[in-house]
Amino acid sequence: MAGRFRGFLPVVIDVETGGFNAATDALLEIAAVTMSMDEEGFLYPDEAISFNVTPFEGANIEPAALEFTGIRPDSPLRGAVDEKEALEKIFRMVRKTVKSTGCSRAILVGHNATFDLGFLNAAVNRCDLKRNPFHPFSSFDTATLAGLAYGQTVLAKSCQAADIDFDNREAHSALYDTQKTAELFCAIVNRWQELGGWNPFQ
Repeated sequence: MAGRFRGFLPVVIDVETGGFNAATDALLEIAAVTMSMDEEGFLYPDEAISFNVTPFEGANIEPAALEFTGIRPDSPLRGAVDEKEALEKIFRMVRKTVKSTGCSRAILVGHNATFDLGFLNAAVNRCDLKRNPFHPFSSFDTATLAGLAYGQTVLAKSCQAADIDFDNREAHSALYDTQKTAELFCAIVNRWQELGGWNPFQ
């Protein structure tokens, strides 16, 4: 794994939020999926973790965002945790995988990755976390990669083009979207390898 992406471990992150502004809008859900590689050099999704998140004090939440995601931040059934707890548990899993794969750092994979990375970095800063395993500005964007590979940029349509099952009723849950983004990323990377674009044994 360490040799495939120049020492970076791809980790899929998806967030559900109270709006589009990472500095002011609430982080409501976050999920992560790590990657593993088989003995032939093909990627597959590995461990998954997700949290419902309590909005930080003073966070903005746009009604339109809640209508879009269906999240009810005030529901006691969410079992939400604060940002710091969610990030610390995700980072613990990521650092463990970085170490076990011989990588030097994680790199965020996301569908429209700049959005997810922006909210991740904003939460890290709010929580004053010093050991962020992710590269602060580099990422892999599956919207861009799927546009190249399949001519589609919407997650559902990209998955359909890649023959990955996608249930629109489950969409806009951080865990579901992360799992599907992980499958999509693996499909693109593995297809490139099959076409001769990269061989782990060369």
